[in-house]
Amino acid sequence: MELTLTKPIAFFDLETTGIRVATDRIVEICIHRVNVDGTTQTRTMRINPEMPIPPEVTEIHGITDEDVRDCPTFKQVAHELAKFLDNCDLAGFNSNHFDIPLLVEEFLRAEIDFDLKGRRFVDVQNIFHKMEPRNLGAAYKFYCEKELVNAHSAEADTIATYEILKAQLDRYAEITFKDKKGNISTPVVNDIKVLSEFSFGMKNVDLIGHIVYNDKNVEVFNFGKHKGKPVAKVLKDEPSYYDWMMKGEFPLSTKKVLTRLKLRGFNNESVKLDLF
Repeated sequence: MELTLTKPIAFFDLETTGIRVATDRIVEICIHRVNVDGTTQTRTMRINPEMPIPPEVTEIHGITDEDVRDCPTFKQVAHELAKFLDNCDLAGFNSNHFDIPLLVEEFLRAEIDFDLKGRRFVDVQNIFHKMEPRNLGAAYKFYCEKELVNAHSAEADTIATYEILKAQLDRYAEITFKDKKGNISTPVVNDIKVLSEFSFGMKNVDLIGHIVYNDKNVEVFNFGKHKGKPVAKVLKDEPSYYDWMMKGEFPLSTKKVLTRLKLRGFNNESVKLDLF
């Protein structure tokens, strides 16, 4: 179904140096403008963020510092982009939470007051999540074709989860999966070890994922001002950070792992956790 429009709408997506709206920068932007008459215009450009792109972020979108070294800065293209987006409503995937706030932040840094008054925002991810709820009841109906009775009772939820896993093994038998690096596997198999590895989105060091292994198998922080930095180096260069975390509202399991890393003596031995 084609869109019924009273003004143009611009679908856009950003690739960035990270997920912090206040401090991270755009490295690539694509805008697909749909006009009232149904015609479309697409502009894609790489942006020099004027800051390093963390390796773990490059691993996600594939854009390196070298790729954007000779590209224009956002300030250099800001007027062109503002003109292209003039009078447009805005749409994207998770755009209300991330892309629109970061885009506005970049315009403000470029000293352009990108006016949002009168614009409508369509977040396709929000529509997806509201129409296809990502909860246990929805999963039970999708995989098992049953309604979950007594939802939020521990016993009903536990049995439903067990049935869902068995149904997933049937549904995804022989189905391949491509990860972000392009590796192809058949991960949903009747093997708990394989299922466990596939269930984790990252290689966690602690249970909650505040500390993870990077691609070199080094423990790094996964949050805050030291995100992506090796834990050993941070604790050595800034001992007070350990005290701050130990006094802060972090899980006891995370504090336990942090203490073991601290006591390891900043060598290259890996921490063997009983949790995994």
